[in-house]
Amino acid sequence: MINRMTNPMTNPMTNPTTSPMTNPVARGTNSPALRRRRRGTTLLLCLLAIAAFARTANSQQRIEDNEFLRRVFQKHEFSARPFGPARWLKGGEAYTTVETSPSAHDALDVVRYETATGKREVMISASDLVPAGAKEPLEIQDYDWSADMNRVLVYTNSQRVWRQNSRGDYWVFDRQAKTLRKLGGDFEPATLMFATFSPDGSKVAYVHKNNVYVEDVQSGAITQLTHDGSETIINGTSDWVYEEELDIRNAYRWSPDGKRIAYWQFNTSTVKNFALIYNADAPYHVLTHIPYPEFGLYPFVKDIPYPEPGTPNSLVRIGVVPAGGGDTKWMQVTGDPEKSYIARMEWAGDSNTLEVQHLNRRQDTVEMMLADVNSGSVSVVHTEHDDAWVEVVNDVEWLHGGKDFLWVSERDGWRHVYTISRDGKQTHLSTPGTFDVVEVVRVDPEAQWLYYIASPDNATQRFLYRSKLDGSGRAERVTPANEPGAHNYDISPDCHWAFHVYSTIDTPPATELVRFPDQHVERALEDNAPLRAKLKELITSPAEYLKLDIGGGTVLDAWMIKPKDFDPSKKYPVLVFVYGEPAGQTVEDRWGGEEGLWHRFVANEGYIVVSFDNHGTPAPRGHEWRKIVYGAVGVLSSKEQVAALQKFAQTYSFVDSSRVAVWGWSGGGSNTLNLMFRSPDVYKVGMSVAPVADQRLYDSIYQERYMGLPQQNANGYKMSSAINFAEGLRGDLLIVHSPDDDNVHFQGTELLINRLVELGKQFDFMEYPGRTHSLSEGPGTHYHLFCLLTRYLEDHLPPNQKSH
Repeated sequence: MINRMTNPMTNPMTNPTTSPMTNPVARGTNSPALRRRRRGTTLLLCLLAIAAFARTANSQQRIEDNEFLRRVFQKHEFSARPFGPARWLKGGEAYTTVETSPSAHDALDVVRYETATGKREVMISASDLVPAGAKEPLEIQDYDWSADMNRVLVYTNSQRVWRQNSRGDYWVFDRQAKTLRKLGGDFEPATLMFATFSPDGSKVAYVHKNNVYVEDVQSGAITQLTHDGSETIINGTSDWVYEEELDIRNAYRWSPDGKRIAYWQFNTSTVKNFALIYNADAPYHVLTHIPYPEFGLYPFVKDIPYPEPGTPNSLVRIGVVPAGGGDTKWMQVTGDPEKSYIARMEWAGDSNTLEVQHLNRRQDTVEMMLADVNSGSVSVVHTEHDDAWVEVVNDVEWLHGGKDFLWVSERDGWRHVYTISRDGKQTHLSTPGTFDVVEVVRVDPEAQWLYYIASPDNATQRFLYRSKLDGSGRAERVTPANEPGAHNYDISPDCHWAFHVYSTIDTPPATELVRFPDQHVERALEDNAPLRAKLKELITSPAEYLKLDIGGGTVLDAWMIKPKDFDPSKKYPVLVFVYGEPAGQTVEDRWGGEEGLWHRFVANEGYIVVSFDNHGTPAPRGHEWRKIVYGAVGVLSSKEQVAALQKFAQTYSFVDSSRVAVWGWSGGGSNTLNLMFRSPDVYKVGMSVAPVADQRLYDSIYQERYMGLPQQNANGYKMSSAINFAEGLRGDLLIVHSPDDDNVHFQGTELLINRLVELGKQFDFMEYPGRTHSLSEGPGTHYHLFCLLTRYLEDHLPPNQKSH
């Protein structure tokens, strides 16, 4: 239920002993006329209460009975089908994927296709994957081939470790011997992580209980490579914050010759623990390495190491160990490990050298290092610095036999790709122009083309481009000019083919096989035609993309969705969808999934639904666009969101600017609070899901990257935190959170609740026990949440209500 927070000091039902100055009975004026007047007033209040209750009850019943919301969020009838997982073979001559097996219900075959002809062959049938003594085949959740294609590694029975299903069972199927064997020997089920074949396919490495192991595929012999793994020493995988913010999950790497394994080691003993209290049975397994107990009479407490801004981080180092076992050689990365990060580590084009990206705690400087794995010595070959923050480079690739590497930098004001010599002495720009490279996709070493995602003229869309590695000539758009939307490509190693996935805000994703370089569509792989047919009932008119000039030379991107039976002569209330932080962009021309369908549903209920991208979002609009918010996340976004809404209302006469609601999740929940508190005359209703109410309470890596250290920017943290502006609340506010959110902790919401109560501010609150930040665990959770949001919006900002 929603708990309406009331103030007993202003509620006569909870504080009947009021002052004589406000209580006619206490003043001795209890006359018959006054008693009749009070009875009439009481009757009117009762009638109004009954009417309000009936409206709320009818709204609740109408929303919960809505078949469309049930189909979207409970039955998931509108979920797009993905293609794959697919793997390129022999450079691109063929590929494999998984398809439903005709021989077993809900089971999958691994099939091979010749790329050019489409000739199909079943490589591994579902019947091959039935373990001894079992009746059903393994569920293929992922798979990987050995180099010689004789063996396949199957991942199944995955379990959640924080927000990733990264722990499970691994099986090896030998195609020649027709044998199926589970890895891990006598290890308990679903406890292996990140298994990978050695380069020659004879061994598999994996992580078990924070130690790295290697298992011989043929004999089953297991070699333990690290022996100090514990609750605080983590080998081969990462602590929570590194995993979440620096995207380090599989934290070990086979050397190209298969003789060594390099790995991260995290020591979390210096990190303070954060206690998650489970008062009810959680709808998912929240614990690492130990089974979740049955919920009893007492709550269960799980302590997780979680560094908040300005507090100690994990101590991190890189080690290299022989794959056959032996002593670890530690790389001599300089600097205080508590005040720096090892953000990336890979083999540097050979089996004797590692590339290491080393970040300082402030995250304004990154050093590209080369480490000699035999001696452990480390040298810096390239350094990048930014007055705001630097980005970790995901796209380092070694070229020309290891003589050069690719590097991504914003040094000239745009995110560009550079070619840098191994010794760091020569740097060459490969993608000249006034535009951002969003993502490097593939390098064609023969033709010397660099393929990447960009959108020079429209930050809401994504296309494939290519440039010559030497920087000569102009950037060429590969995606056809008549195809708007968002485009993703998995290009074959020989650069002759690609799996092309595209969507728009109005059309779900489709996957096709295309030939390079002419982009000829060879065949459809997954067109989601049944879903497109279903969507005709909902998507009756296209979303509209807008440019809003808010003054000062700033033009913001926006989209708008109108109601089904839109009448431009009417006035419509507005729902604003907001995120507005550096981790996400809402105004993109790509399919929005179930959340996007909910926006369509709300629009058809009689609302104008809009979203604006302010400065600081990761749009491809240049360095200044993204980094102007440094040190004050939430301040500029609050101003620009208001300015965008006002410009929107001035531009379109059908917008009722007196009836505006806003909603967002996570950082969007934070901005929802900011807008409700800082601009109460503009926003009448707010729905804030899992917000960060106080910037001091989120994780160290994310918060310090965009805000700096709190010891050096105390005022910035204060001015960026919505909780410090709570006295401005005047509208209707709904806060939704889980007390067991392991990402954005409930602590901030509790502090906000206390502050609002202290201020005498009325608000509504809903909690979902035992869920994570996604609020998706457990049957019916997402359905319940979006019914709640719909009901709250329609109760507090009815679509058919006339403006005042």
